[in-house]
Amino acid sequence: MKIYDVLILGGGASSLMCASHLKSSWHVGIIDNNPKVCTKLKISGGGKCNITNVEVTANNFDGDSELVNNALDSFSRDDLLNFLDRNGVEPEIRKNRYYFCRKSSDEIINVLKKQSRHVETLLNTTIVEVKKVDNIFEVKTSRGVLKAKKLVVATGAKSFKNLGATEIGLNIAKDFGLKVKEFTPALVGMTLQPEQFWMKELSGLSCFVNIKVEDKLLKEEMLFAHKGISGPAILSASLYWKKGNMSIDFLPNTNIFQLIKNSKKLLSSVMPLPKRLSKAILKAIGVEDVECKKITPHAKKDLEAIHNYEFAPAGNFGFTKAEVCRGGVLACGLNPKTLESWHVENLYFIGEVVDVTGELGGYNFQWAFSSGVVCAKALNRI
Repeated sequence: MKIYDVLILGGGASSLMCASHLKSSWHVGIIDNNPKVCTKLKISGGGKCNITNVEVTANNFDGDSELVNNALDSFSRDDLLNFLDRNGVEPEIRKNRYYFCRKSSDEIINVLKKQSRHVETLLNTTIVEVKKVDNIFEVKTSRGVLKAKKLVVATGAKSFKNLGATEIGLNIAKDFGLKVKEFTPALVGMTLQPEQFWMKELSGLSCFVNIKVEDKLLKEEMLFAHKGISGPAILSASLYWKKGNMSIDFLPNTNIFQLIKNSKKLLSSVMPLPKRLSKAILKAIGVEDVECKKITPHAKKDLEAIHNYEFAPAGNFGFTKAEVCRGGVLACGLNPKTLESWHVENLYFIGEVVDVTGELGGYNFQWAFSSGVVCAKALNRI
């Protein structure tokens, strides 16, 4: 039986980026249970894939800062953009911060496939279990047992079950004695307590907000949905929210007291928001919609809540609606410079299966690409 130099479990963004940077002389294999590689990358961003962000730092990630910083130092946003440029892909910037493929995500997928064309790809192949015998990894699959000298686990997480997502990566880590944090939904909409059900009545409306959660301040659009609240600001907030309160500033770019000063209009009319939303916010904070000049000192005090509306979400929309997952293989079990297990030689973990999760805005693909390159560089040095 042939023995691969490197077997990569999973055929997503981190996997192909890793493979594309490995020595072409090596016998490398990629295993995935889907009929095509990069299925998640394919559909992301409405099919145009938010690849990375104008500003990328460890502060944009929930995870071990040493692990993240090392990955970003090894393969930064600029390194990614240069890699794409060398291969004829020039992303466009949206909203002055997000890098997207101009035409479709196939642009970057084709580059990754081309750069890893020396790799044997085994698709429609289910991974059952992994063990190590006499320093050789044996991967039991639906096509039989495959053997490798080095193993890279890039199996992703639990979100997007319809794309074949499983917990096999965590199971492999556990079998080899690594510590893990169970997957939970992240970058996902939030459900509401009864006191905030007024938000559900605004389904379809959106507004730009500032959200404070834990020690983070997030500035983006929030969307009112029939199940609760969503939109970019809420999805990123879900990454950091565990339990307890978060707060929303509904007018982050202006001051409510400047707006009402010397105005004869109704309170709801001076607020630069959809009228239905303005009225709903006023009702929620217990302020009557009167002419600005008639507002009482007590009501004026209550108006401050427009800039600091505190509430505790009830939960989230779950794995079926989550963009990614929080959790994975803990950093304490991995060498931050190589992503190799400290205790199992030649066993590596990259991408979403590691306990590193980025905010909305291309950060998770940046982590996938960066961690893949970190691993490839480490393997190439052996």
